[in-house]
Amino acid sequence: MERFAAYVESQRSRFLAELADIVRIPSVAAQNRGIDETASFVEQRLRRLGAETRLLQADGGNPMVYATIGNGSRTLLIYDHYDVQPAEPFELWQSPPFELTERDGKLYGRGVADNKGNLMLRIQAIEAWLATEGELPIRIIFAVEGEEEVSSRTLPAVCREYADLLRADGCLWETGGVDINERPVVTCGAKGIQYVELVARGASYDLHSSYATFVPNPAWRLTWALNTLKGPDGRVRIPGFYDRVRPPSAADLAALTTIPTNDEELLADFGLDEFLDGLRGLDRLRRHLFEPTCTICGLVSGYTGEGSKTVLPNEARAKIDFRLVPDMEPAEVLHQLRRHLDAEGFADIEIIDLGGEHPARGPLDAAIVQAALASAREVYGSEPILYPTMAGTGPVYPLCTALGTPVASGAGCGYHGTRVHSPNENIRLADYWRAIHWMGSLIRHFAG
Repeated sequence: MERFAAYVESQRSRFLAELADIVRIPSVAAQNRGIDETASFVEQRLRRLGAETRLLQADGGNPMVYATIGNGSRTLLIYDHYDVQPAEPFELWQSPPFELTERDGKLYGRGVADNKGNLMLRIQAIEAWLATEGELPIRIIFAVEGEEEVSSRTLPAVCREYADLLRADGCLWETGGVDINERPVVTCGAKGIQYVELVARGASYDLHSSYATFVPNPAWRLTWALNTLKGPDGRVRIPGFYDRVRPPSAADLAALTTIPTNDEELLADFGLDEFLDGLRGLDRLRRHLFEPTCTICGLVSGYTGEGSKTVLPNEARAKIDFRLVPDMEPAEVLHQLRRHLDAEGFADIEIIDLGGEHPARGPLDAAIVQAALASAREVYGSEPILYPTMAGTGPVYPLCTALGTPVASGAGCGYHGTRVHSPNENIRLADYWRAIHWMGSLIRHFAG
């Protein structure tokens, strides 16, 4: 594919300008900013590619950009999203978050790694194919949603309503890139999630802390409630929480043995002396990929500013996520949490449902998986790492599992230092160009 490579080289400045244009739009779903503008940008870019496009919506949600292009005996569904995480705290960014900035061989900006970089390089790779290789040997469907960062709230409804438009022989997921050892990574599933906020309330307003002798303190109340959720042994104490956990299959465990553990590199990068419970190697990987979690993501109550303020807060809040594995049900976990708090004497603690997604895990021998692996070998010159699932969450279930579509990640520009969801999110320029070649190779391999 020499002509393909030459075309990409000749279009580098324009391709980067396009990436800068989409990063510039602050499409923060959690803040309802820039959504329609970004959807329009993506739709117009796909039309320039030659695709037929339309916007799909359900339940008043953010529009999904749907596009089709090419012909062939196989259909590849490409899933990406155009929404991004909030950029706060702004003061920790070394350059403006919504201005693509090149520095030391890296491109910085909110969404450049998650997920606008992967979206644009895949579109640009298809452009390069059409310009140099001719007609696409496969049919490609783009499904680019705008709610991924807020748990894809209406995507399940879109998938149910437009199932016939979304069916495919394989799905290329949004993620992709190389691991800490620079080896390409392919994943075949995702954990689910149930996200909640717990709220404890006391007096109608903050009081002088001297009233703590007889006025209930919601901060303590919430602390005691949280203490019932998880024990020092790491086990979640909610009755029934583990009942639906599906053990990993023989194929899952076999794939696990091929994944580098990188214990020392990760400990150094995280600034830790040891992992939780002293876990290492395959034991750590098995827990990481195949076990559910209960995580306190944030706590707030009373005064947390500089210096002292003797106050008895009137409210305390905690944000918690439960990462779920097959065959756990988000709604069931939510009900289990309510029953547990009631049984423990905390019926007064409010639970706010902030969204849930089902876990999903696809077959490791599917054609899309083999195409992702073969193209990675070809482009990177090393053996890719196959993960049965990622430890994070995405809407794999409604878009793939429920429709019978195998899934694999790949053709992405991520690396270990991308700082996804954090200030100074970035990609490396070299990874961006190489991922375009990965995408071109994947098209050829998936065509068979």
